[in-house]
Amino acid sequence: MDTIERTIYIDAPVERVWTIVTEPEHLGQWFGDAGASRTGDTITMAWKEHGEAELRIVREEPPNVFAYRWDANDPGIGDTLVEFTFEPEGSGTRLKVIESGWGDLRTAAERQSELRDGNVGGWKHELGDLERYAQTVTV
Repeated sequence: MDTIERTIYIDAPVERVWTIVTEPEHLGQWFGDAGASRTGDTITMAWKEHGEAELRIVREEPPNVFAYRWDANDPGIGDTLVEFTFEPEGSGTRLKVIESGWGDLRTAAERQSELRDGNVGGWKHELGDLERYAQTVTV
């Protein structure tokens, strides 16, 4: 399988969820744990244990679609595409994230699968953090 797809409901309006997902001051809290910054179309994410990663924004249509490419955990093998879609649902937001491109990475199929599997668990964890963060922060 070449994609990871997760959908969650967040009890907050679309505009608020958009801000939390796309603005570095918030992204660096729920996704990274050591902050984030943005210069142009690049967000630099930081993690205490994993260092930094560049999110190269490829689509930004507030407040409906936000997408970026980022390198897999192995430098030089390519990147994957992460796409967020935001749908109003009642007083909240249905957020879908799809990460794709694992089969295009320039590495053995076994390593592609290993990297993908790591992010399956990663997205489950990160989206849980996002859901909790959205309930505690005002934007």
